[in-house]
Amino acid sequence: MWLWERYTSPFKLGSLGIMGMNQRNVNYIGRYNPRSLYPLVDNKLKTKHIAVAAGVTVPKLIGTITQQHEVGKIAEMVKDWPGFCIKPARGSGGKGILVIVRQEDGQYFKPNGSPSSAADLERHISNILAGLFSLGGKPDFVMVEDLIHFDNVFDGYSFEGVPDTRVIIFKGFPVMSMMRLSTAASDGKANLHQGAVGVGICLRTGRAVRAVQYNEPIRYHPDTNKDLFELEVPHWLKLLNLAASCYEMSGLGYIGTDMVLDKKRGPMLLELNARPGLSIQIANAAGLLPRLRQIEKLGNVKMSVDERVAYAMEHFGVFPARD
Repeated sequence: MWLWERYTSPFKLGSLGIMGMNQRNVNYIGRYNPRSLYPLVDNKLKTKHIAVAAGVTVPKLIGTITQQHEVGKIAEMVKDWPGFCIKPARGSGGKGILVIVRQEDGQYFKPNGSPSSAADLERHISNILAGLFSLGGKPDFVMVEDLIHFDNVFDGYSFEGVPDTRVIIFKGFPVMSMMRLSTAASDGKANLHQGAVGVGICLRTGRAVRAVQYNEPIRYHPDTNKDLFELEVPHWLKLLNLAASCYEMSGLGYIGTDMVLDKKRGPMLLELNARPGLSIQIANAAGLLPRLRQIEKLGNVKMSVDERVAYAMEHFGVFPARD
């Protein structure tokens, strides 16, 4: 039995270094994330622009739709793209993301096989423009991106969706990581509050530490029966370096980096989050506070991306390094 299941009172959780929302908001987000930089991460298009400028790999942008009178151009925009993703630029929590894996005879098919018409796509885009999925319900605009073709190594670990890796970066150091795996309950989206599976990942090895769904420990994927404890992320060092480099790219001290592994392009940045959630602690059965405070004790030491990643792997790993 994990310590997390044995000690559940607020006092015991605090003794394990579990960070609460108020601590996160005041001591880390408020202190290390200048509000003037929030638009760089709250707006996914701006994130993509600064990532490209910094040489960080991101999904290809097919096009944007910013005005209602442009909605009808979606069919022409995607006619040469078998699969694509429509998303709000200022969306949160995975809301408003529409994934199309193929198109045939004027129909657009979702990962679960259900078809949509061009009119359905236009209606969805109109809802995005109206701010239905945006932060604060403000008017938004639409990004259309190339579909990510996830690496075959993850076959069976995710159901009808692309698995992603969340890495919390503090002052440029990776401090905790998990994979988010979609399920039937989450409708193919990798959001834990919608029913996706969270798998804690060892920072030293990229291997699974623990798995949860709805904050309860599990071992097997609920739809594919894949043994989640066998999961191991390939290209782990490259992925961590890419995530850590987002510190210089964004200027934010406490961020969540969402990474994906494309079979052709390798690790790439999906998006940044200036207010990353706390469920990553549940997935890892470990608290963030001891790791964050250890980094704070280093002061303003100057270290390269490679050096910061090496430090994190040495000090925050769970499993021994492999030869």
